[in-house]
Amino acid sequence: MSQHLQLSDPSDLGLDPARLERIDRFVAERYIDPGRFPCFSLLVSRGGEIAHLSFQGRARRAEDETNGGDDGDAMGDVAMAEDTLVRIYSMTKPITSVALLTLYEEGRFKLDEPVGTFIPSWADLRVFENGTAANYTTGYPDRDMTVHDLLTHTSGLTYSFMARHPVDSLYRRKGIDGNHKLESYVELLAEIPLLFSPGTQWSYSVATDVLGRLVEIIGGVPFDQFLSERIFDPLGMVDTGFWVDDERAHRLAANYAVPALSPFPLPPDVEGEHMVVIDRADPSSPYRNPPNFLSGGGGLVSTIGDYHRFTQMLLRGGELDGARVLGRKTLEYATSNHLPGGQDLAAMGQPVFSETRYDGIGFGLGFSVVLDPAATQVISSPGEFAWGGAASTLFWVDPAEELTVIGLTQLMPSSAYPIRQELKALVYSALTE
Repeated sequence: MSQHLQLSDPSDLGLDPARLERIDRFVAERYIDPGRFPCFSLLVSRGGEIAHLSFQGRARRAEDETNGGDDGDAMGDVAMAEDTLVRIYSMTKPITSVALLTLYEEGRFKLDEPVGTFIPSWADLRVFENGTAANYTTGYPDRDMTVHDLLTHTSGLTYSFMARHPVDSLYRRKGIDGNHKLESYVELLAEIPLLFSPGTQWSYSVATDVLGRLVEIIGGVPFDQFLSERIFDPLGMVDTGFWVDDERAHRLAANYAVPALSPFPLPPDVEGEHMVVIDRADPSSPYRNPPNFLSGGGGLVSTIGDYHRFTQMLLRGGELDGARVLGRKTLEYATSNHLPGGQDLAAMGQPVFSETRYDGIGFGLGFSVVLDPAATQVISSPGEFAWGGAASTLFWVDPAEELTVIGLTQLMPSSAYPIRQELKALVYSALTE
């Protein structure tokens, strides 16, 4: 288990203790007590010191357990705690992007290098032109897809759950959502046309899963091994990985959804407009065994302490406690806006599901980046970078204020409630210096 998180006096860090405490009251009254969230943990850090840490609700609820405990795994109510393991879903993406950038720093590839250089089947990709999923025509892209396109979500890839275009349907027909090995998953993707020519639009997608495969190919070791050796072990992220073993199983939170709001596939017996359990975290959970598919886009579980280690490394310019993961300049480059012409997502993106707003937000190499706080209509700082996960998890790093914030729960989809915007107002209102 990771070391116990140590709290500092928020007043010494330029934060108002009373205003930090009202965040917990807000979360309790708005989300926990009415049964909108099962649980919530919050960590606010400034200058590398933790100013606020709170845990509310239940990571597992007795009423969600089945079989009367016959499987030997029923535990009754389990409170949300410091060592609770949660599915961070797309908060995996920044970790994967950082992993690939460690290889970039070694000169192992160039950002403008075609993906087909490393994955031969990707050297002859096509772009969807018109038609339906059953009958369509394709053409050649304006140029090859590059590694940079994958890092910035300008690759022309998509997600099957978007359900807005025939290409999304082709993902489902090809079984892209299946439990494939990473290599076969990437080969299947090569058989499906792109949504658009690389570099011409922004579309949230499976691109970061492909980055995981590039890490394997360029790094020469399995993706999970690379993450452990380059990121988790050096940073002391002892609880982060793709599955939960029996020894830690009691710490895995259950997962919930609001079925009527979810764009994601859910179990067939799950429906309604209220929070329902979709993964009891019992032995039947897909997270209780090593997966075939090591998803760089959304496969990791972690704790608030582990992810705090990751965000502190980011805030400190790529280094933490003597362990350097990335160079300072590399991280500055990765967290700057890489969209063509300095555009924001509203100008270049498509109005579909994403883990961020579009107006006033750019995108770097694995992170959203605040360009214009006024345009976002959410209090923030220029240069602040962030991402979130499908189960309503979130983090942001604000270099200007030396501030990092992590919020964890387990409710899908992340668009169910505006917790991210609300936390911005609540946290920034606590700044006194």
